[in-house]
Amino acid sequence: MSLRESWDRLPPEAFTGGGLTIREVRDDQDLWYAAVECALAPGQEEFVNPAGFDIGRAYLNPADNIPCVICLEEGTRIGFIVFRMWRAAGTAYNWGYYLDQDWQGRGYGGQAARLALQILAAMDRDMPVKLSAEADNLKAQRLYEKIGFQRLDELDGDDLVFGLRRYAEREEERLL
Repeated sequence: MSLRESWDRLPPEAFTGGGLTIREVRDDQDLWYAAVECALAPGQEEFVNPAGFDIGRAYLNPADNIPCVICLEEGTRIGFIVFRMWRAAGTAYNWGYYLDQDWQGRGYGGQAARLALQILAAMDRDMPVKLSAEADNLKAQRLYEKIGFQRLDELDGDDLVFGLRRYAEREEERLL
């Protein structure tokens, strides 16, 4: 089953949690926000793909790339996230995201990551998740480790790779 097919089976409530909502880019305003208005803090541009690149990937392969905006529950857009299938070795879910510089430092980055994990778990609890980070992007690395990812002994190009064990295994450990 493709990422898109799994995504489309989720109920609307799967996309909201912790004061945030993640929703697919659905109109010109979302597209403009993601591609133009959502500004990174100085120095962060080198660490993430621009939204336009991820939206282009979704155009070329819509089954495995879903660009979204991150919003406060009342609707204010505060960031961009793309859900995708892992492109390097192995089968896994993946995402790339960033928050607008005006919304950074308020805990929304961690909350958006937890909501992304909640969404992916609802799609397939047994699918691993892999994320990559530039070696110099210590902020992302710390966040990934804080939410349960471990650095793996592999690279994605020259990026470090972090993996999360399957949700079912993590849930079993939590219950013990």
